[in-house]
Amino acid sequence: MTPFLSLAFCLSAVFALLGLAHVYWALGGRLGLQATLPQLPVPPDQRRPGGPAQRNAFTPSPVATLAVAVVLLGVALAVALRGGLFGAPVQHAALRLLLGAVALALFARAVGDFRLVGFFKRVKGSAFARMDSRLYSPLCVALGAGLGWMALS
Repeated sequence: MTPFLSLAFCLSAVFALLGLAHVYWALGGRLGLQATLPQLPVPPDQRRPGGPAQRNAFTPSPVATLAVAVVLLGVALAVALRGGLFGAPVQHAALRLLLGAVALALFARAVGDFRLVGFFKRVKGSAFARMDSRLYSPLCVALGAGLGWMALS
């Protein structure tokens, strides 16, 4: 197996797994959900006795979560096509441009919004913030680098 094919397989698998996790959450699954949504501290004057110190910054609808799943599964398919997992590697410029755009979006996600997500977030101390620093942002860099290489090769 060539390095290009190996990379395509690994990237496709990761994007497919991420897409399937989003399908699970869209259908009502709760496992792992708490660590996947950015959280904000609840001000002490608004906190109920014994209540949580953090609240989700937003709650995505099942439709929005399913839309993210479709995009992730679409990227998995695009990588598989570009890498030649279903036959000859697709060389079309539009596909390469798409993968390059996704790579840039992943790098931007890793840098973050300077508030809730990314390496430079200010809100810390939640399960999401820890996972974002240790896993999500580094994964975005790795996936972005892989997609960028596939787009440019």
